Amino acid sequence: MTTAVMDQERYTYDLPVALEASEPPEARGLTRDAVQMLVAFRESGELVPSSFVFLPQFLEPGDLLVINTSGTIPAALDAVDDAGHSLVIHLSTELEDTRWVVEPRRVVGRTTERWAGSPPPKRLQLKGGGSLSLDEPYEERGRLWIATLDLGQRTLSWLARFGRPIRYGYVERPWPIEMYQNVYATEPGSAEMPSAGRPFTPEIITRLVAKGVGIAPLVLHTGVASLEADELPYPERVRVPATTAERVNAAHRMDRRVIAVGTTVVRALETSVGKDGNVVAYDGWTDVVVSRGRGVRAVDGMITGWHEPASSHLMMLQAIAGPELVRASYDMALASGYLWHEFGDVHLILP
Repeated sequence: MTTAVMDQERYTYDLPVALEASEPPEARGLTRDAVQMLVAFRESGELVPSSFVFLPQFLEPGDLLVINTSGTIPAALDAVDDAGHSLVIHLSTELEDTRWVVEPRRVVGRTTERWAGSPPPKRLQLKGGGSLSLDEPYEERGRLWIATLDLGQRTLSWLARFGRPIRYGYVERPWPIEMYQNVYATEPGSAEMPSAGRPFTPEIITRLVAKGVGIAPLVLHTGVASLEADELPYPERVRVPATTAERVNAAHRMDRRVIAVGTTVVRALETSVGKDGNVVAYDGWTDVVVSRGRGVRAVDGMITGWHEPASSHLMMLQAIAGPELVRASYDMALASGYLWHEFGDVHLILP
């Protein structure tokens, strides 16, 4: 049994390579909603192994699920510098028109690694006659840069033809962009998949609605989260509609549970909480980092994946579930062979 260890608010443990999901569940002979799900109850500390297909059984009429309808874009771009050396650019966050926050990455075999050492080349050629210039570092750590894209057409149109989904070393081969989309995605913009929603299917959504569980949307376009960098999340674009804010507040007034589907939803809702504790409509940027010290006010539980050791997402889980329940959940998931990352299994945290 592999045991997770608590280090103040940074939660670390050994993640065996065998538990890193290297392909979508569909490639393993499963439907999206057949992935494993561990249900953790905060009040009792009980842990219940299950499957995502049984999600409606764990929710109650009047519960409200809040989903992130941001769609994944093919944000990995092949580039060549003036000397003919290849590298890969990961688009992260759109700033305005052709200006983006990006991450340059070195090509290493079939995968890439974060750029280190001397600064990356400033002028890069892209496919289809496009080009990209790295204008200035985005922040002191130097992993991300502000870049200007010259593509000769709308960015999303160019990406649809020449981009591909961001893929890290644990995913052994490329998969089409459809494998990185949630079924309810409506607005492209996320560099990496808001993957807590991946197991949802139209059938699951139909059963939830038939049971009386509400579903409300918001949008948070995710930036890159380089696995090699133990960093806090960067500012991201958020839009919480007034109707969603009203439904969250109404659920709380009626003593119903608000369940966030993913860390992105938690971040978005916590950004939009006013001084009186109510959620308000919001359209702008968020730099909120959810931790135990800050606490949560907008959500009662969440659906999420299994997160890398020492990641900031684990700070958020501790704020919602408490460190003891998080530790117990990860101990059981590791011992039971649950799978990690965007193609992996699910953690449902309930009050």
